[in-house]
Amino acid sequence: MRIEMDAERCQGHTLCAMIAPEVFELREIDGHATVPADDIAPGQQDDVREAVRSCPERALRLTD
Repeated sequence: MRIEMDAERCQGHTLCAMIAPEVFELREIDGHATVPADDIAPGQQDDVREAVRSCPERALRLTD
């Protein structure tokens, strides 16, 4: 599983980082999230799915 982020849509709500802090990092400049890992580990996938569902801007997308 991989995650794609649309940086143009992200508004810095930080919900993704609150739900899956081991996957998402927040930029200090603007609070927008980044996804530093290429692949999501199996033990993190449920949290990542919840983070994608919780994004109010729909800036996150899962791919296989």
